[in-house]
Amino acid sequence: MSPAPRVMRNSGNNEWYTPPRFLVAARVVMGGIDLDPASCAVANVAVGATTYYDAASDGLAQRWAGRVWMNPPYAQPLIRQFVDKLVDSYSAADVEQAIVLVNNSTETAWAQRLGRAATAICTPAGRIRFLDANGVLVPGSPLQGQQIYYLGDGAGASRFVGAFDMFGFARLYNRP
Repeated sequence: MSPAPRVMRNSGNNEWYTPPRFLVAARVVMGGIDLDPASCAVANVAVGATTYYDAASDGLAQRWAGRVWMNPPYAQPLIRQFVDKLVDSYSAADVEQAIVLVNNSTETAWAQRLGRAATAICTPAGRIRFLDANGVLVPGSPLQGQQIYYLGDGAGASRFVGAFDMFGFARLYNRP
């Protein structure tokens, strides 16, 4: 029997940092990032959000507005809570645009809700290898693939498709 492939285990660790190429694309699409509601000081060095909330400041208890980048904690119930807060803030017109990087969990209620709110989507061609707190690629591959959703107007959705198609299949999803 051959050894099992080396993959990241579901360790319960919520500190997986986004590779910079995705953040560059997000800034191209949105013109900047006003808020990262599920972040920390280390992550914000790369994200460059004007405002970020960490675990201590509890992003779920704060008002969200402007252009949002979100790579939320993937553990339940946090991922559902962050997605609900984003969709509610977008529906209330507090959030103008948002880009969300999550595991490809299309069968879940939170992913269904996020998909219904999204105007464009990207399914990366491979699993995204995240960074650790030192900016080093985490060894192995995630257990799941990822999806990247865009919430915003038609012009922003077109910019999203243009900027994110290099990562995999990116298309307009729901017409605003």
